[in-house]
Amino acid sequence: MKRFTCDEVVELVTVYMEGELDGPTGYRFEEHLGGCEGCERYLGQLRTTVATLGDLRPDGLADDTREGLLSAFRDWRRP
Repeated sequence: MKRFTCDEVVELVTVYMEGELDGPTGYRFEEHLGGCEGCERYLGQLRTTVATLGDLRPDGLADDTREGLLSAFRDWRRP
């Protein structure tokens, strides 16, 4: 069975977090995590981000902060 690459893990990470990977795919995903510190760290960061954002209320950000974040997201480009 072919092992997942880091790019494949990144593509599937949200599906994994939602518990939607089938058995063999989930096994391969977790097998990769077990041997890749970078992907394990990435998954941990995403979990922290989701937990933090889940605690925010829509009115919890100052207008200038919200606009700064939205601007940064709009300007962000994938490598």
